[in-house]
Order: sequence, then C-alpha cells, then structure tokens
Amino acid sequence: MHILTRSLIVGGVAAALTAGVSQAQADFQLSERFTDSDGDLVADIPEDESRWLNPDTLVFAYTPVEDPAVYADVWSGFLEHMEDVTGKDVQFFPVQSNAAQIEAMRAGRLHVAGFNTGSNPLAVACAGFRPFAMMAAEDGAFGYEMEIITYPDSGIDEVEDIRGKTLTHTSETSNSGFKAPTALMASEFDMTSGEDYEVDFSGKHDNSVLGVANEDYEVATVANSVKNRMIDRGVIDADQLEVIYQSDTFPTTGYGTVYNLAPELQESIKEAFFSFDWEGSQLAEEFGRNGEEQFIPITFQKHWAVIRQIDEANGVEYNCD
Repeated sequence: MHILTRSLIVGGVAAALTAGVSQAQADFQLSERFTDSDGDLVADIPEDESRWLNPDTLVFAYTPVEDPAVYADVWSGFLEHMEDVTGKDVQFFPVQSNAAQIEAMRAGRLHVAGFNTGSNPLAVACAGFRPFAMMAAEDGAFGYEMEIITYPDSGIDEVEDIRGKTLTHTSETSNSGFKAPTALMASEFDMTSGEDYEVDFSGKHDNSVLGVANEDYEVATVANSVKNRMIDRGVIDADQLEVIYQSDTFPTTGYGTVYNLAPELQESIKEAFFSFDWEGSQLAEEFGRNGEEQFIPITFQKHWAVIRQIDEANGVEYNCD
C-alpha cells in the first residue's frame, strides 16, 4: 500500500503556510472507504452495526518516537485504568514506525492510539483514526516546537550554514522531523530540500538527538519535547547540543480510536482518557518533564489546521487505496 506521496512546491510555500484554514479544510480528503456526513474531517462511525468492532482485547499503541520498551512501562498504569473503565483487556503494541502504526489501524489490528503530530492527517485520511484528546499543562496550554540542532564546534552556527550540507530528518510522516522544517527552510531561508542541501532520515527523533549528540549527524530537525525528555532522563547532556532554530508551537500527539469501534466502546475509551488521575502516575513522571499534566479534548478540524497547511505547502497527497 502506498499511502504518502510528496512533491515540493517551491514557489508558493510561504503563501501556502499563511493560507486560510478554510482552504486547508477544503483540500483535505478522506479515503473513499469512509464517509464524513457532518463535515468534521474525520470518518463517521458506520451506520451499519454489523461493521462495528467490539473486541475482547483492545490494542493500544503510542507513537514510535522513542524506545517502545520504555513507553510500555510508562503507559501501564493508564492502560490498567482503561481496562477498569471499559471492562476490556488492553494490550500495549510496541510499534517500530509510523507506517506500521497506521497500517495496523487500517487493517483493524489497532484500536486506540496516539499518533504523532505529522502522521495524524495520514492516520485520519487512510486509517479512519478519530482523534479526541491531547496532553496539556494544568492551564490547558499544549504543544511543542521544532528545533534544528547541531553539536558544539560543528561549524554550523546558523540556519544559513546548512547550505551545501546534509540535514537529517526523522521520517516523511513527521511534522517536526520533516514536513515543517522542509516548508520553513524554503519559505524563511530560501533553501530547497535536495537542491540547496542534502537530506537523510534517522527513523526516529531519539535517533536524531543521539546522532547529533554523538556527532554522527551534523545537523538535524527534532521535536524539542523528545529532546528535553531525553536530557531529563540523562540519556544525553544538554551541553552536547546547540539549538540554531526554534519554530512556533505545534500541537502534540493526538489520541483517539479507530472509526468502527462500537459507539458505546468509543465513549468509554474517551471516559478513560478524561477521568485518568495523573497525580503520582508514570505518565505524570514522564510527560510532566514537558509540563503536561492532563488530557484535554481536541478536534482534528481545529487543532490540526496548521499541520494540514504545512502538508499543502509541501505538496503532500495521501493515496490511501
């Protein structure tokens, strides 16, 4: 299955980034497998009850930005809470890539998930993902920034110094790891990917952070939320990195369900997210490093408008079928 194609639209990237939300909504299309009768840009729950899924075991996957083994433990208390609320067994699925996570949901093997910022539109369009929650601070503030990082004495002191060098991204479905910096490099710095600088891919944000810290990569684009958690855990030292660019704030991982879970089950899963007590939890210990303390309600239509604009600027098309 080929689910992502990319062609850079150089002249007009800046204009696309500042285009209105209505245009981004108009250009976003779901797979023909789904319907969207209410126009909220996500797949409707099927009217035909025979198409509803009501499994004995729910499968949950967190976006594969860092070591899955670490996050199996981090999520264990929350998944026990989901079991109590839904009356279902819940299994953690340690996915290794964004593509594998999306394909698992598309194939009906993944029921509840957190998809990273950049892969949310792809999951919504091609896998029937229905995001409804995001982590936030106590005051409701949320998000992270894309950073371009290098190591001390690399010879790269500002973004212009990337010209003629290799910029390491994470994966083509990542917002901060690829899509946003590709658009911003063109719109803000007049540098075109593959022409003014070469690119390669590390696969994950933690790979990029470690690669720069160990001087295996000269310069890379990462989500600073991942970088900051790695520094807080002592995986790397802050003085191994230098930040030469920081973007505006983007929405973070979106949590939701596959479209064809039974409606009552979808509602009980939502209840599990919004009734979870963060105090003293492993989620609070890990994600509190970024100041996140709760799940808040979100909509794909509103909160991912800027990400759809970035996709439009990069000429991204989703070929799901």
